[in-house]
Amino acid sequence: MIKEIFLVPDMHCSSCVMRLEGLEDYLPAVKRVKASYRKQQVEVEYDETGLTSGEIADAIRKLGYTVA
Repeated sequence: MIKEIFLVPDMHCSSCVMRLEGLEDYLPAVKRVKASYRKQQVEVEYDETGLTSGEIADAIRKLGYTVA
């Protein structure tokens, strides 16, 4: 299990948080997501055998956000 933080500078409200925390529904290897619009970051805990950090970043981009 790996925990990684992604900086998402264009996350600005609680709706953004809810949308990004929905990554658990789209990526089965993701075990936990905690997003904060105040910190502009998304903390993701995932199984590294089923997913890479690049795939998570791509999924965040597909939701319409920038990953710094």
